[in-house]
Formats: sequence, structure tokens, C-alpha cells
Amino acid sequence: MKVLMINGSPRKDGNTSLALKEMQKVFEAEGIEVEFVNIGNSAIRGCIACKTCETKGSCVFDDLVNETAPKLAEADGVVIGTPVYYASANGTLISFLDRLFYSCSCDKTMKVGAAVAIARRGGLTATFDELNKYFTISGMPVASGYYWNGVHGGGKGEVEKDDEGMQMMRYLAANMSFLMKSIALGKEQYGLPEREQRVYTNFVR
Repeated sequence: MKVLMINGSPRKDGNTSLALKEMQKVFEAEGIEVEFVNIGNSAIRGCIACKTCETKGSCVFDDLVNETAPKLAEADGVVIGTPVYYASANGTLISFLDRLFYSCSCDKTMKVGAAVAIARRGGLTATFDELNKYFTISGMPVASGYYWNGVHGGGKGEVEKDDEGMQMMRYLAANMSFLMKSIALGKEQYGLPEREQRVYTNFVR
């Protein structure tokens, strides 16, 4: 099994990275492969709603988004981690996720998702909610720990002093591992849920 971990921080080895690596230890102990995608300081523009991806099968802007799409397709689970900026995820990460989840036509149903937010003080739950929407619009079960998935830290390495926050990362990874393995067994025995044909309506008739 495989987990794709997306680090939305511009600091490759910052607090977000440390929190995600705490989860990585658990995944690897559970025999689950981990692959990282680091947003870093990449220049990633937002979606322009051109819908080229619907015919081309990939985003019109050929950058890290298109490089990540096949990794998303292969993964059994996705963890998205971000620092908190103005009670929101890093803007570059949001541009990346908007385009990735829209342009990647792979079946995301029953891939397990988990969101992780890192902040000095506030904005964790708003960011946590923001990231979870990418999963719930895609038919992806959302993994949880025993609290909202956030770790506190401002200065470099400070998250390691947040004992409760780092413990939450381990709980989250353990629960996510169990959920992925359970879903894999369920798919073998029962298959995926049957789908109706999608119905699209607008509020303005």
C-alpha cells in the first residue's frame, strides 16, 4: 500500500515536514510505502477553468500538478499538510490542489484522506476544514485521530515540543493505516459501491 504525503510548506525541512515525518514513521512500521511531494517555492498558478483537462486528460499548465497526478492515481491514501497563513492554507498549495483534484481524472473513490495544519497559535481548525473539502468532494473517506489534526509551532523545530500534537500525528497515521487496509479488504470482498449516473443542476434555472 502507498500513501502520498503533500507538504504545502515553502520550507522543506520546517515544522510541517517534521509533523508529516512523525506520521511517516507509523506508516512505514505498518508496511505502507510513503512518497513525498514538496510544494516548496514552486511557481504554481491557479486554475483558470479552461476545462482543457477534460479533453487532454491533464492540466493545460504542465508543472508539478501534472507530475503529481499519476502519484495520486497510484496512492491508497493522501495526507495534505500545510502551515497556516491568515487562518488558511498556503495559497500556493491551494492553487496546486484546485488544479490537481480537478484535472486528475483518476478514480479517487475510497482513497483515504487526511489533513494536517501547523500554526504558531490560531487558524488550525479553519485550515483543517478547508483541506478536508478536497477529500469529501472526491468520495474519499477522511481519517481522524482523537482531535482536530493540528500541531503548534512557530520557530524552526518547535512542533517537536508539542507533545500532544505530535502524538495526534501518530494516532492519525495509525487510524489511517487501519482504514486503508480495511478498505482494501472490503474492496476484495464487496467491490466499490455502485454509482448512479451523476446529476448536475445549477441554482439558476
